[in-house]
Amino acid sequence: MAPIPWGKFPTVAEHQLAHRWLQFTANIGRAPNTIDAYGRAVEDHLRFCAAEDTDPLLARADTVAAWIRDMLDRSSRRPSKAPPRTETGLANATIQQRLVAVRSFYEYLVEDGLREQNPVRRGQAGRAGRSPRQGLVRHIEQAPWIPNEDVWQRILAACEAESLRNRLMVTLAYDGALRREELVQLDVEDFEPAHRLIHLRAETTKSQRAREVAFGTTSSQLFVAYLRARRTLFGRVDGPLFRSTSNRNCGAPLGASSWSKTVEGIARSAGAARLSTHTFRHLRLTDLARADWTIDQIAQYAGHRDPATTMRYIHLSGRELAARFHRANTTVHADRGRLLASLLEEQCTQPTSAKPPPEG
Repeated sequence: MAPIPWGKFPTVAEHQLAHRWLQFTANIGRAPNTIDAYGRAVEDHLRFCAAEDTDPLLARADTVAAWIRDMLDRSSRRPSKAPPRTETGLANATIQQRLVAVRSFYEYLVEDGLREQNPVRRGQAGRAGRSPRQGLVRHIEQAPWIPNEDVWQRILAACEAESLRNRLMVTLAYDGALRREELVQLDVEDFEPAHRLIHLRAETTKSQRAREVAFGTTSSQLFVAYLRARRTLFGRVDGPLFRSTSNRNCGAPLGASSWSKTVEGIARSAGAARLSTHTFRHLRLTDLARADWTIDQIAQYAGHRDPATTMRYIHLSGRELAARFHRANTTVHADRGRLLASLLEEQCTQPTSAKPPPEG
């Protein structure tokens, strides 16, 4: 049995069918973050059903619609670092995530023969001549924030006051476009210093696929210095690279929440409230696009199965896009001009006193 932190979602733990579903989802290898998100989503849905005196086995589409309305109307407890929102209700991405989880729960009940239909309607793309069908809630996609050069300089200045370990984590997060979980689960053995490569193990990645990423000169120097300091603190120990130095957990592998708190501290020091652990990844992938990498190359580096996902990570500014447009336009005009010039050259090479062809 895969371990599940049942204390986070007590209603799911007490509900026999929901308990079975979440345990099944964990047992088939879903990532811990997925289990946590799914558990919280179904916890919220079950509590709503209880408030409405509705049995999930009998819940219909109107119950799901009422739950969605409740999420759209309720006040959201947003973290202090998040930008202010004028609208009420939970964020669109949060609602979408919860619908996916609850759809999975009801699908499990349908497959188990406990329900005839899934009340959470799925959207459908318009393929093979079919008309597209909108899901229950329309997707609203907003480009994640990345810092401009001035803010990036402030972030780096704030990082200078951080420990050697934290500075290395910042540079690796950027160089490798690493997700939070990928970063904190790095092992010493994952590094190939001679070629400045990191071998990401499949079990640490979101897509469950191994990949390789590179790191630069600064990361390389910080890596050597950190290994030296790490050896002084903990001895020659293999396994997880990043270790806690706190009195309570000294020497224990660093957790994802600890890295999040570190980044929050850097954000406060830099006056960059929107900085998150994912910002370094977004910025790196955008910089690769600026360096004229192809979408397929960037997708491979990021570990994305679908290049369409990569497109959401690339945020070229309006000025950059305008500059590219003008460069492309200049090239096109030059090519057109050369073609027209070839017509002129052809005309000039023809003899001007050529006699007309004889009649008959």
